[in-house]
Amino acid sequence: MRRQLATAAAAFATVLSLAACEAEVTATPDKPAAAGDEKPGKGAEQAEEKDPVAKVGDAITLTGFDDEKIEVTVVKVVDPAKSKDEFIVPDDGNRWLGVQVQLVNKGEKAYQDSPTNGMQVADADGQMFQTTFGEITAGPALSSDVRLAPGAKALGWVTFDVPKGVTVTQVQVALNSGMADQTGQWKLK
Repeated sequence: MRRQLATAAAAFATVLSLAACEAEVTATPDKPAAAGDEKPGKGAEQAEEKDPVAKVGDAITLTGFDDEKIEVTVVKVVDPAKSKDEFIVPDDGNRWLGVQVQLVNKGEKAYQDSPTNGMQVADADGQMFQTTFGEITAGPALSSDVRLAPGAKALGWVTFDVPKGVTVTQVQVALNSGMADQTGQWKLK
């Protein structure tokens, strides 16, 4: 039941974030997205520039609704990840994937969020997979309620429920429980 509620909440947050966004803004390593970085729509005469792709170990600074500036680093990935608890395990036909994430408040304001709500992984076809409640043996979980003073940091593992046989190629992170306009993307494969 708890897993179903978590999945429903994550799906609802994703739908809200998609509805709230008018333009996709993407940040890359060492280049935070800024106003005017929106990708042009169909029929635009501008050519899109190819930004470098972030990879595991790279930091991307994301901006939230209240000008929070959070540097996000995908530190490590464990696939498959093993559950710490014999009773809470992946759904049949699925496996867990663990992503260690570090958040550093680079802004001048305090930051408070449920960052796991704004995280998802994707395969090469664009299928998205949400976080799940489950602790893994790789290390401590990232708190579901992160509060960081300017300069403070948080480090922890985020667990995703992914079908067996699917190759995850990307991690995506957005602030404000996934509703911020900016999305950081890290390529895994």
